[in-house]
Amino acid sequence: MRVRGFASSRRRVLRMLLAAPVAFVLGARLWGLEAGAESLRAAATGRRLPLTPDCGDDDEPTPPETQGPFFKPRSPQRTSLVEPGMPGTRIEIAGRVFGRDCRPLAGALLDFWHADDDGEYDNEGFRCRGHQYTDSEGRYRLSTIVPGLYPGRTRHFHVKVQPRGGRVLTTQLYFPGEPRNQRDGLFQPELLLAIDSGSAPRRARFHFVLDVA
Repeated sequence: MRVRGFASSRRRVLRMLLAAPVAFVLGARLWGLEAGAESLRAAATGRRLPLTPDCGDDDEPTPPETQGPFFKPRSPQRTSLVEPGMPGTRIEIAGRVFGRDCRPLAGALLDFWHADDDGEYDNEGFRCRGHQYTDSEGRYRLSTIVPGLYPGRTRHFHVKVQPRGGRVLTTQLYFPGEPRNQRDGLFQPELLLAIDSGSAPRRARFHFVLDVA
């Protein structure tokens, strides 16, 4: 490598997806037909369908991951890591931070860092590094670029998440459909981002569940 100096239910779904992709797709199509019919019935009766919840009672805490060798403390506070002239595919990551009881955690710290478009980490400055705090509803949003690849790893973001006065969760976020995912010994399907690849910039979502009451 060259160095320059975001749940149990989730697990069940991912296991189904990885073990039986054809069945999963067919099931999703049938579910989509049923959901569409329900939407039409709701529209006809004036009812509003409930929104999909961000957190469920059976969601387990977000699993930890190794920090890796390139973390730097005291990153600048900012919600955008994009700098003028920076190459790479733009992406916006949004989500929420919850406790075990699905209570949103306000004022939680999120510290992000990742490789640039060339697969390089900036160890002399703070390029592709920054921290922020969740709002009163536990929400965060980050504008950055898609990390480049480098030998031995799949594409990923690093992040530290810490509730007020609580322990730090160090973990990583991964991209679905990456060829290197299954060859990366650190990859965990529970840490996959939900990607809307048809948007510009690309949009991703991940909700963190911390092991706090």
